[in-house]
Amino acid sequence: MIKKPNSLQRLLHRFVMLRPVTLFFAARIHRLDGMILKLTNGKHTLSELLGWYIVQLKTTGAKTGKPQTAPLIGVIDGEKIALIASSFGRQHNPGWYYNLKKNPECDIHLNARSGKYLARETSGAEREKYWQMAVSCYKGYEKYKQHAAHRHIPVMVLEPVK
Repeated sequence: MIKKPNSLQRLLHRFVMLRPVTLFFAARIHRLDGMILKLTNGKHTLSELLGWYIVQLKTTGAKTGKPQTAPLIGVIDGEKIALIASSFGRQHNPGWYYNLKKNPECDIHLNARSGKYLARETSGAEREKYWQMAVSCYKGYEKYKQHAAHRHIPVMVLEPVK
């Protein structure tokens, strides 16, 4: 289920893709989304204005062993959810990626849907499929790929635990 951005969202995407804007929001968007999620009882985020599916990922910290929550853009493929570990094109993979690598069981909340999921890293054709789906929703991933050319951007797929 790919959510194609409308013309206003594409305009906002171009603004968000500007390097200074990306750097500004990279350190702040998860906090802003988290606050709005709390205020709306988990129903809305700031990032929704850009036309994205926002999932609340609850993981176990790789180093701390403590619960961690992060609002992330999700690429929805039926029951599966793909997460792009772009970290806005920064030097390192995001913390949630390492959490899922060490502890692949996680909880997801998306709209009215919640559940337990198992994460795995994709490769080859499967990775390319999800990468292209993500880029069709937000062209900024290609810019992040350029900025993070020194590293491979992981794509994680979460599948429901049955």
